[in-house]
Amino acid sequence: MAKLIKDGTVSLDTCPTVSAFAAAVGKKEGEGPLSGCFDYIAEDVTLGESSWEKSESKLQQIALGTALSKGGFSEKNIDVIFAGDLLNQCVSSSYGARDTHIPFMGLFGACSTMAEGLCLASVFVDSGAAVNAAAVTSSHFCSAERQFRLPVNYGGQRTPTAQWTATAAGCAVISPHGKPPYVRAVTIGKIKDMGITDANNMGAAMAAAAYDTISRHLSNTNQSIDDFDLILTGDLGKVGRDILIELFKKDNVDMTEKHNDCGIMLYDIEKQDVHAGGSGCGCSASVLCGHILKEIQEGRLNKVLFAATGALMSPTIVQQGESIPGISHAVELSGK
Repeated sequence: MAKLIKDGTVSLDTCPTVSAFAAAVGKKEGEGPLSGCFDYIAEDVTLGESSWEKSESKLQQIALGTALSKGGFSEKNIDVIFAGDLLNQCVSSSYGARDTHIPFMGLFGACSTMAEGLCLASVFVDSGAAVNAAAVTSSHFCSAERQFRLPVNYGGQRTPTAQWTATAAGCAVISPHGKPPYVRAVTIGKIKDMGITDANNMGAAMAAAAYDTISRHLSNTNQSIDDFDLILTGDLGKVGRDILIELFKKDNVDMTEKHNDCGIMLYDIEKQDVHAGGSGCGCSASVLCGHILKEIQEGRLNKVLFAATGALMSPTIVQQGESIPGISHAVELSGK
């Protein structure tokens, strides 16, 4: 049964399994370094829909439907779905799930939502509150730009610290202990604020939250960086990654070789002109559900700490000059 270790870290004694997973991405994401990892690559950003928001909902539907199909599940087998996105009132998730008839819990953790959903789904299954629980998240470049910054057709100049919101979705189904990957523990994030007010510098805004959550998880579970094959954040991008590494160096910990970031992995940063890297709920979700979980399942990775990060901002608050709080939730995954 799920047991609180301390300070936000929960051990999962039954070690629930990620029994099925899938990733659906847009055309640009499908042209990146992980192109061969995704279950679905759209031919264009509209996905045949009449609005960006509907396109994003469709991405979630594809990710969920594909994961269920791969795992041999029907909708009746899923006891609860935890879903979220970047848009106001999580409309991409609610509209994406409205025809499923699955009990639904909407989440907002910004780009940390995939880890947040996995935390909740895993605790539900470990505690017996659900037999099978799904976590699904998405983002869409055009819908996010319209809400948070500038309409795409405005053609505004992007700053060097800006990140590219991924057009992508990922879904993972958590079930009782079976074949790997296993979820062994989770750490719930704390809100950390570095005083960043620039909505185009989210990596810097989220770095302290990633540092805090990773540090607490390692300390609370009596582990070190060396116990893991990979510490995976998402989505700090180049700027946030550099800050995270410097924060750990102050503790005399060099995580350079063990760390990677979904925002760096999803795109060829130089060739695809995404500036500091990728972002958005779908960025870490698609990297995790398209690539990392498969690496664990097939034995190429054994132990991964997935610490997705989110900038908890709204356009209104940013326009008022407020700083941007960050959050990071962590999920410990293993192949044994």
